[in-house]
Amino acid sequence: MDTQTAKKIFKADRYAALTGVEILDAGKGYCRACLKIEDKHMNAANVVQGGAIFTLADLAFAVASNSRGRLALAINVNISFLKAASKGMLYAIAREVAEPGKLGAYDVLVTDDNNHIIARFNGMVYRKNVPIPE
Repeated sequence: MDTQTAKKIFKADRYAALTGVEILDAGKGYCRACLKIEDKHMNAANVVQGGAIFTLADLAFAVASNSRGRLALAINVNISFLKAASKGMLYAIAREVAEPGKLGAYDVLVTDDNNHIIARFNGMVYRKNVPIPE
């Protein structure tokens, strides 16, 4: 899946769009996405709320795992928050761990403008025998 196809398909991910997540680059088993930090992303401690970071990582994971044309749905995910962020941009890079079969494993790193790691996300998907809805 190329970047333009990914943007077209994942425009239907309404929650990620509502939060402001954007796809920057996509390919087989790969996605790079970003989120411009805005006031609406802040929690009561004035740092980016974990759900916003999770949504960024999750969209990158979804694009990477669906990049081979078959519908892939998450069956397990985990995120570790390593550093707080409060301004600038966040980036998520999702990569396939190994050539996938029915199950696919992915690692996602979320970084800030200075390339500091903000969060580490890993997830597993189950691939159905149906194409991705377009």
